[in-house]
Amino acid sequence: MLVAIIVGIIAGFLAGKIMSGAGYGVLVDLALGLAGGIVGQWVLGLLGIAGTGGVLWSILVATLGAVILVAIARLIRSGTRTP
Repeated sequence: MLVAIIVGIIAGFLAGKIMSGAGYGVLVDLALGLAGGIVGQWVLGLLGIAGTGGVLWSILVATLGAVILVAIARLIRSGTRTP
């Protein structure tokens, strides 16, 4: 469980850096990373890509998923702005 939390924090932090240059705070980074792991595995499964496991692979997959989640959130947020 501790490894999953650490992977989530790292993945969320990396997604924050990739998408905007700054993280979103420890709790949001953790949530993005954990949810990103699920999304990343789902997307890679659809593409027929399977990893061997390990912490580095988990961080990469979770980061991919977290980046996807941040992009979706930005699309939703930009569509609801009022001028």
